[in-house]
Amino acid sequence: GGARAVKYGVTRDYVLGLEVVLPTGEVIETGVRTAKGVVGYDLTRLMVGSEGTLGIITKMVLRLLPLPQVVRTVSVTFADIHAAARTVSEVMRSGILPRTVEYMDQAAISCVEDHLKRGMTEGAGAMLLIDVDGSAASVEATLEHVATICEKSGARRVKVAGSKEEARELWEARKAISPALFRLGPDKINEDIVVPRDRIPDMVEWIDDLRKKTGLKIVTFGHAGDGNIHFNIILDREDKEVLAKAESAAEELFKQTIALGGTISGEHGVGITKAPYIGMEIGTQEIALMKRIKALFDPNGILNPGKIFYGKDLNAEGGGKSSGD
Repeated sequence: GGARAVKYGVTRDYVLGLEVVLPTGEVIETGVRTAKGVVGYDLTRLMVGSEGTLGIITKMVLRLLPLPQVVRTVSVTFADIHAAARTVSEVMRSGILPRTVEYMDQAAISCVEDHLKRGMTEGAGAMLLIDVDGSAASVEATLEHVATICEKSGARRVKVAGSKEEARELWEARKAISPALFRLGPDKINEDIVVPRDRIPDMVEWIDDLRKKTGLKIVTFGHAGDGNIHFNIILDREDKEVLAKAESAAEELFKQTIALGGTISGEHGVGITKAPYIGMEIGTQEIALMKRIKALFDPNGILNPGKIFYGKDLNAEGGGKSSGD
């Protein structure tokens, strides 16, 4: 699930069927080769979402789409991140379905400018990068509609890329954010929360307050079109006081995300680092059921051990919600 997920969905939406080797040595086939198929349990999606803990995928049947006829890119700058967040909500509420709606806060923009030195967003407090695709006629109409919404929402500048090269340079700047962040410090804590799209302004405002309250170097960017915010704290892990403050801030972030109806991970998964927090989002009975599924598929615990569920019961001390919450 990347930038285009807002329109085209995520990987699981394109996996029709699988061949999987189970930890017990059995080989199973799941799914169909047709557009529809609802016979039995959906083992395909179970495997896709299992983070390699239930089986090893050896074949995939994938759904493909034709490439769009035309793709156009528009960059929009704002005085601050709050105006940008409100604009995202307005764009999505209007019925437009862009291919991508990416955003960068002021800290991310500064890092990229310092890294690439292109002067594309000088003085901007926030930036949106929006792609629209489709037929030539539909794209032009959509671009005009997007530009109108952005201008009414207080955008400082709305600029449509005049060429593929100009569009490529804009996307190069977006993709440069992650490596550029290390100019601010040697380490980072990187989270990938998701909130409902209409709660993005609330989440952005909360993060801004957190930045001011903690004094931490917090940088946000991500896939605003589907509510996926990449939250980064830049730090030196050798500074134990700052590290403890950063870890506490990340936990507060997860709590606020859940309070807004979101999820603590949209792309990265649980793995090891989010395992202690899974009980914030998933109930006691549901976690117990997942553990039974893991034990059924992998009775000897040999496949990706220690991932998602590990150590003491996460809900033994009341860390998880009940299924009735």
